[in-house]
Amino acid sequence: METRAPANRPVTDAQIMAITRPDPNLLTLYALTALLTLIAAPIVFVPLYFKYHTLKYKLDGEGISASWGILFKREVHLTYKRIQDIHVKRNFVERWLGIGTVEVQTASGSSSSELAFEGMRDFDALREFLYRRMRGHELAPAGDKRAQVDEREADVVALLRAIQADLEATRRAVEAKV
Repeated sequence: METRAPANRPVTDAQIMAITRPDPNLLTLYALTALLTLIAAPIVFVPLYFKYHTLKYKLDGEGISASWGILFKREVHLTYKRIQDIHVKRNFVERWLGIGTVEVQTASGSSSSELAFEGMRDFDALREFLYRRMRGHELAPAGDKRAQVDEREADVVALLRAIQADLEATRRAVEAKV
């Protein structure tokens, strides 16, 4: 039972940047994980419960950050430029719950991810958003984006015409000397 975002409902960059909390199904995943420990379930569930309730994400124009914890508060801040790779991990239970974990890696030398967006419903859209940002694509409304592309294309065409004119002049000069 896969409950991803419907294909006919595209997720916009504004919706991605509005993500601040994990999906409620993450708490269900934590409860199932704790139940697997049988006798130790209450001891395992308590820290996971507090992690779920304190887990906050922030995506802005500069980068991404996450924070969690009560006694031992942890905060991770990454700029888009530092991101090296992005992976989506989903085990059987996560697929059943319709969530995934988007892991962000940097060049820190660690084999584990630097930051993980746990319990994401729109994990594919989040991964694509992060890939675009790490490659330097700016956020812009759809109308403005087309205008920027048209302007860049016009600049490229003008540059190529100037190069072509220079090459033709160089070829004529070389032919005149030969």
